[in-house]
Amino acid sequence: MTLVSEAAAPVVEATEAEATTRAAGGIEQRLVDATLACIARHGLTKTTIDDIAREAGCSRATVYRYARNKRELASRALRSESERILGACRAAADIEPTLEDAVYAIFVVAGRELSQHAALRFVADHEPEIILPHLTFAGGDRFLRNVADALAPSLERFLGERAHRAAEWITRLGLAMWLSPTAPVSFTDDEALRAYVHEFVAPAIRPVTPSVTVSSAPPV
Repeated sequence: MTLVSEAAAPVVEATEAEATTRAAGGIEQRLVDATLACIARHGLTKTTIDDIAREAGCSRATVYRYARNKRELASRALRSESERILGACRAAADIEPTLEDAVYAIFVVAGRELSQHAALRFVADHEPEIILPHLTFAGGDRFLRNVADALAPSLERFLGERAHRAAEWITRLGLAMWLSPTAPVSFTDDEALRAYVHEFVAPAIRPVTPSVTVSSAPPV
């Protein structure tokens, strides 16, 4: 082996490793997309590994290399979507100049994403027994904590150490609005949503400015 080929060998190996990593990442994303497409079409209960493999354009063996069953695939897909949606919420809130605007931005982005998400909407409407355990009781506490962890940094410049508690409360409100058909305001009504945030949400989390008591007693 020449000096040139010896020097090039590590580069070739690194390039091959990077290509393998990219290929694996590409397959994983295809499986995530395929899982969501199948859930939106059939629901999780009726979706099979064969459906997901066919949608992703790969073999069953390839699917099983990345997940043991469809539940694991669904969990990965929903985790990936949660991270994407929360990232979009943070990006929208981070450019707003006021607390009220930041909260409104979070609601608007989350509402748009959830309302237009065919897979999540199908499960919420037709298979609530699958998703509700993850959003209520012990599973709900974990969900709220994770979402609050993600959103709190966008509120810290306004609320300081109270940001996490506020983020959790905002998440509770948003979750109730998404799941309840009788919610006081719809995510899809921007004007009503803005009024709701202005009148009820922002005042509840806005820092209270200490009042200054001015004495009316005459100076001694």
